[in-house]
Amino acid sequence: VRIEFKYNLNNQKEGVNQDTNGAVTLSGDNYILNMLGITRMFDGTSIYTIVPEDEEVTISSFNSEDEKDITPSEMLTFYEAGYDSRMGLVETINGRKIQFVKLTPIDSDAEIKKIYLGIDKKTKHIYKLIQIDSKGTKYTLTVKSFKTNLPLSKTLFIFDEATYANKGYYINTLD
Repeated sequence: VRIEFKYNLNNQKEGVNQDTNGAVTLSGDNYILNMLGITRMFDGTSIYTIVPEDEEVTISSFNSEDEKDITPSEMLTFYEAGYDSRMGLVETINGRKIQFVKLTPIDSDAEIKKIYLGIDKKTKHIYKLIQIDSKGTKYTLTVKSFKTNLPLSKTLFIFDEATYANKGYYINTLD
């Protein structure tokens, strides 16, 4: 799967409204995420964060028990547990019928207070995800393209440390 998206962070209190584009390629739990000039890759056991601006690669082990170690494939199904859901409005966006579902965390202490999940009624794919946290910050992810069954190189999710070392990158192993 390859998903191209637009990401918006909006906090009116702080006067922040920031847009960025990104892309993620997924195969099972393996992924390559490109966003904000940073590449994050997961090969099934390790996470590689590549920051060209700093000429640095950070390598860390994946911990499925750690809430911040969530894979992009889990982002496509996160809403299946831990939330109360209610059907919301159907909106026409760019000629597409989008069914919104309002998700409220069952845990009242959760940092995220509301999620609006917009599903394209025709394709059944996630089109928009709007998340509002306890401080009023709104995070919006809008899918620009969603492609499935793409041919992927067998080496796509294999990190080649020597390539980066030869370019002079600092390799930082956290474990």
